[in-house]
Amino acid sequence: MREVITGGNELVAQAALECGCSFFGGYPITPSSEIAHEMSVELPKRGGKFIQMEDEIAGISVALGAAMSGKKAMTATSGPGISLKSEQIGYGFMAEIPLVVVDVMRGGPSTGLPTRVSQGDVNQVKSPSHGDFCSIALAVGNLSEAYTQTIRAFNLAEKYMTPVFLLLDETIGHMHAQAKIPELSEIEIINRAEFKGDPKDYKPYGVEAGKPAVLNPFFKGYRYHVTGLHHGATGFPTEDEKLSQDLIDRLFAKIENNVDDIVEFEEYKLEDAEIALICYGSVSLSAKEAINSLRKNGVKVGMFRPITLWPSPQKQLQALGKKINKILVVELNKGQYLGEVERILKREVAFFGKANGRSISPAEIINKIQEL
Repeated sequence: MREVITGGNELVAQAALECGCSFFGGYPITPSSEIAHEMSVELPKRGGKFIQMEDEIAGISVALGAAMSGKKAMTATSGPGISLKSEQIGYGFMAEIPLVVVDVMRGGPSTGLPTRVSQGDVNQVKSPSHGDFCSIALAVGNLSEAYTQTIRAFNLAEKYMTPVFLLLDETIGHMHAQAKIPELSEIEIINRAEFKGDPKDYKPYGVEAGKPAVLNPFFKGYRYHVTGLHHGATGFPTEDEKLSQDLIDRLFAKIENNVDDIVEFEEYKLEDAEIALICYGSVSLSAKEAINSLRKNGVKVGMFRPITLWPSPQKQLQALGKKINKILVVELNKGQYLGEVERILKREVAFFGKANGRSISPAEIINKIQEL
């Protein structure tokens, strides 16, 4: 392991560079701008390309284009930028273009609280665009994960040929401290599959049910069509009812059939717990402090932390609900993940949240648990 002293946003940029990202397209927005700044300095040194576009829409558009040419590409923004990028995110889902979309969350809606912390984009990244699709969203919980989950976001994007969201809340993005990150030799790097056969036989979307498309990079002699319309095996638009249904079913199945590979979570002191906290992102750091303090006084509390928010860790949450009756969801919003937890558990649970741009302290969590 390596030890570095840096910030969360800077670690995202470092990880992207070290796993092979060679293109960044975006537009500066608080509190994600340090990612763009780092990429603008470091990418050209490595032969990559950085471009600041005129707005958020253009930023993701050029990143999608770079990804189609075979490059690992990334864009970074915050909630208002996700709103602007939403149409092109949907295009990425439909055309199966691998892309990492970093969202450093701030308060909203609209321009909200640009410099304050929030977890208000959780529902937004589940359904950022119209239509039917399955989203992958990872929530970073500490500085080390700002590095490791960035690597994982690129790997999942390349493996399943889809945009992947990497969520940091403002606290994690701007946190500056010592972090332990893997050595380069310890990093698993996944690159997208390529078709190696005769170009005449190439059908990028003509894959088995539940499998991702195989999109060869442009300019290598393999011709195909790319569209946001429903399409057949070679990418050309279709309104055929079976082909249209099969396409959407496959986009779902390539995620739903691989939930065990995609889902990650952390369990903290749950072995003998009588009360369980469910939280993610920077809130989990306060939760751990609260748990350690309460346990010194004999209160048996533990934490379940979803790292993969979407698709949600449904099996693990169901098991938790059967084992523990008293559950408290803690979020920096009005209960965006609470709804998913209650849907899975099929019952109401306790909730504590804030939407005022301020962090949740260990003392506040302790007070809420004492109320239970």
